[in-house]
Amino acid sequence: MRLPAQRIGALLLLLFLVPAIAACGGQQAPAGGAATPALPTAPPAPTDAPATAAPGQPTQAAEAPAATAAPGGPTTAPPNQPNGGPINPDHLEFGVVAHLYYTDRERVLQLTQNAGFDWVRQQIYWRDIEDPVNNIMAWDEVDRIVETTNAYGRKLLINVVRSPSAYNATNGLPDDPQTFANFMGMLAERYRGKIHAYEIWNEPNLAHETGGTIRPEDVGRYVEMLKLAYQEIKAIDPEAVVLAAASSSSGVTNPSVALSDEEFYREMYTYNGGEVRDYFDVQAVHPGGAANPPDTLWPDNPSFIEGCQPAPDRCWNDDETHYFRHIENVRSWMEQYGMGDKEVWITEYGWATPNSTPGYEFGNFVSPEQQAEYITGAIRRAYEQYPYVGNMFLWNMNFAVTWGEQGNPDHEQASFGILNPDWSPRPSFLAVQSLIAELKQRQDR
Repeated sequence: MRLPAQRIGALLLLLFLVPAIAACGGQQAPAGGAATPALPTAPPAPTDAPATAAPGQPTQAAEAPAATAAPGGPTTAPPNQPNGGPINPDHLEFGVVAHLYYTDRERVLQLTQNAGFDWVRQQIYWRDIEDPVNNIMAWDEVDRIVETTNAYGRKLLINVVRSPSAYNATNGLPDDPQTFANFMGMLAERYRGKIHAYEIWNEPNLAHETGGTIRPEDVGRYVEMLKLAYQEIKAIDPEAVVLAAASSSSGVTNPSVALSDEEFYREMYTYNGGEVRDYFDVQAVHPGGAANPPDTLWPDNPSFIEGCQPAPDRCWNDDETHYFRHIENVRSWMEQYGMGDKEVWITEYGWATPNSTPGYEFGNFVSPEQQAEYITGAIRRAYEQYPYVGNMFLWNMNFAVTWGEQGNPDHEQASFGILNPDWSPRPSFLAVQSLIAELKQRQDR
């Protein structure tokens, strides 16, 4: 069983199952602002360089060997009824965010399998696939990603962002939400049974993700898009899991920067009488971490970051949005607004280590060994104390490799990775590999 004895009663009663930093495409905190953690920027842009395949063949069993690389027209459907319970009440699943575009994806996926991750999350740019002006669809690289991920026995969560310019001049949320639903329908039709979950957009409380500005009244645009996409996907692939996008962990409300996550969730859950509950299966969450251990939380149990001077540099420990345990606040909002029967998937969490990117200086206070300790601490905490969490996607697997290939191995995204630029395992890879194996043994008993 997943939970210790004192929590089994709650598990049976509720049928519940058993971060960082927020999503790709994030934005750093404004100078002097309060409560917005610095967030990772978009993954390295794809190049035209061909992928180099590892000569090894994938194995299908989920194992945990040593951390070495292997050699080598719209449809519609009525909304589903609200979920009466979580999808998988007995097990916590484990995922990782990977970069599979134009890279040695076989090697990435072999290491993903070696580590014991069940799932891979890949973000794709809609604008790079659909050219509505010239009526061109560029599926080739997505085809390879989907096929290879499935060949290695991993389940795939796709996160779609960035509208084509023809649908939104700033590549934010499309002006007509039906255009997004149509694209999601094409994805579901082309990859039915091979893409296992869809996260609808990324951190839509950030202005740069939605088109340049974000106000409370704008949240309805996202809900309308989610509704149409959900119906389109479910009409084609009813077994696919549809996730409402994670809000960035932010306490800032500024139309040119962000809407606080609390405001965003409130507006989403109350829009049009709370109808959104019929149009998503799982709520995605991106709890921050900054340099704070996973068992701390402002203000009752704040962390102390040795060597960090409060002014003029912030220590990223003075607001609850900088802590992994902020997920507890998000869960309380879900329950407050009648979404408590929905499962939560943490689709990004993690800790940066020393890096050279302005806005991510908190990584300079986390050693590689501490990163391993914090990541495994977060997994244990979710396993033991968060029965509503069904899946955890670690940020990230191999971004240090891709940034190293571009000559910037000290980029903040690289610092979050559990592989070094030369593909060797960091302490966090080995620690996560061991812990996942341990927890899977418990769950299989």
